[in-house]
Amino acid sequence: MMLEMIAPRPEAHELAAEAIAVRIRWFGLVVGGLLVNFGSPGDILALNAILVIGLAFTLLDTWFFRRGRVFLKDSPLLISAMEALFIALLCRYESGLDSPFRYYYLLSLICCAIRYTPRTTYITCALDGLSYTLLYLASDDRDARLLAMMLVVLVWVTWAASELAKLLKQTGARLRDLNATLESRIAERTAELQASQAQVLHQEKMAGFGLLAAGIAHEVGNPLASISGLVQMLERRELDDYTREKLTLVSAQLVRIQAILRELVTFSRPASDARGRVSIREVIDEALGIANYYKGGKNRMLTADVAANLPVLSGVRDQLVQVIFNLVLNAIDATGKGGRIDIRAAASDGKLILEVIDDGSGIPADDLDRIFKPYYTTKKHGTGLGLFVIRKIVVEHGGTLAVVSEVGRGTTFRITLPTTP
Repeated sequence: MMLEMIAPRPEAHELAAEAIAVRIRWFGLVVGGLLVNFGSPGDILALNAILVIGLAFTLLDTWFFRRGRVFLKDSPLLISAMEALFIALLCRYESGLDSPFRYYYLLSLICCAIRYTPRTTYITCALDGLSYTLLYLASDDRDARLLAMMLVVLVWVTWAASELAKLLKQTGARLRDLNATLESRIAERTAELQASQAQVLHQEKMAGFGLLAAGIAHEVGNPLASISGLVQMLERRELDDYTREKLTLVSAQLVRIQAILRELVTFSRPASDARGRVSIREVIDEALGIANYYKGGKNRMLTADVAANLPVLSGVRDQLVQVIFNLVLNAIDATGKGGRIDIRAAASDGKLILEVIDDGSGIPADDLDRIFKPYYTTKKHGTGLGLFVIRKIVVEHGGTLAVVSEVGRGTTFRITLPTTP
């Protein structure tokens, strides 16, 4: 808690600036130690004591920096005042106004310009100027030209360092903005690519299903035609009542199988992307006609409540059949044996409202925001593309797709589509 109050967590660029300031301070301490202990004409004991104080401050600053903090971040002028006093004492005990330590004022200004605002840097310049002026007044050997030159250099370095730091900060900000823009565009292009890949994979899946359906219809159709012909030949003979009754049952079942094959052939035809006027009743009937023969479909109660005289839609018939068909298959997978699936269609305020309702296991609340994303699935053998493609088709038809679900109670998918006058 104490660390948080002294040094709030900084931004990344503040830590980068602090890294430069820490290195400059260590450089100043090393050079100062060499200067004091190898040939300085001043009070070596006093100078080393002052450098030890500077070392303690630098160690504390480094300790905070290593932990991602900036020491006295909210008190930059306090640091500037301490540095001005520190440098003045070094100059005073070394050789006075012309001490090499006077150049530390320039290092102080550069550190300030890198870390803080131009206003703070100019105030630091004023503090350094005041520090050197007081040193001048306390000195016995005064040289007004040296004072004037030092003050001019301080102002000049302050201006140059502030402008350079400002340029670097602006460049850094522009680079961050450009990087954010680039990341955003990459994310958009990645999402578009995933969407395209998902669409292609789902189309390939449906094409494969259609090819399988066509193959089954062809392979079953030929022997079925032969069986149907034989039954018709037997029916034309003189038969007892029992045999005729059984042949009638066989004939009825053959008609039923032929109807199923016709639906399979219809489903397996190449998908059309031509838009036209579409009857939602026909779309629902076609989707249910195939879904009834899906694994588990016979063990579910499928009902359709479609209002009379519904307005027609403008869209791609095959795509709308695909939407209903996939929603019904999902409902079959979500319900157990004896489960109920209701399809409802009605018109309201110029819109057609279509609902697919099941009493299955439901969808957890945490998954509701993810079920429409490509490749997200909770099924063991699912591809995670069905709902993604469904929503894409609905949106392309100018509609919306919403879902309401409760775990253990069931799920309702609601499609809203614009109607054609």
